[in-house]
Amino acid sequence: MKPATRAIAHASVHSTAVHYRHDIATGRHALVADEPAAAGGQDAGPAPYDYVLAGLGACTAITLRMYAEKKGWELGELQVELALSKDREGNTYIARELSSTAALGEEQWSRLLEIAARTPVTLTLQQGAAITTTRKP
Repeated sequence: MKPATRAIAHASVHSTAVHYRHDIATGRHALVADEPAAAGGQDAGPAPYDYVLAGLGACTAITLRMYAEKKGWELGELQVELALSKDREGNTYIARELSSTAALGEEQWSRLLEIAARTPVTLTLQQGAAITTTRKP
């Protein structure tokens, strides 16, 4: 029996006549995914792994901003830099680096790094997700 779940997000992806380009609809937003020219695409939009990093970075920045607001901390301009790599065995690594234009103390940075390690998207990526695929009638 399937456990009770709560919907968090929804997206639809539709192919186009352009090689590898796909249109994405999520909420009221329209996005484009493609592959770079070196991979046979037209580079009309981010590649799928770029979207994974963008989601993780956005979740990190938003969560840290929410936390800082609750604490009354001024973050200034917060930047999250991310890079995804794979080793020869296929293991995936994501490096995330945070910076801010605000003068934050070591204790504040320590707490922000702890919070970043527990953002919702971070935990989802670390824990993995059960993925089912079915055919739509």
